[in-house]
Amino acid sequence: MKHKLKGVCAKEVKFTVAGGKLKNVRFFKGCTGNLKALAVLLEGMPVDEVILKLKGITCGERPTSCSDQLTKVLKKIKKQNKL
Repeated sequence: MKHKLKGVCAKEVKFTVAGGKLKNVRFFKGCTGNLKALAVLLEGMPVDEVILKLKGITCGERPTSCSDQLTKVLKKIKKQNKL
């Protein structure tokens, strides 16, 4: 399932969670090289660790970033007990 991102260059992110770990992360639009690298680094990382490490990261003058937006999606899904 794709999740919309707000206030960043990437428009959406798609991923799966298996055994509490992030899998198959893919960002759509945005800084392609950086987001591909981020996806590789996140592969297999526990969701809670992703949230702890990436929460609050900004991008330039923006108050958020693609990685911060991913944490917001993950927290929302956790809150809905879908992880």
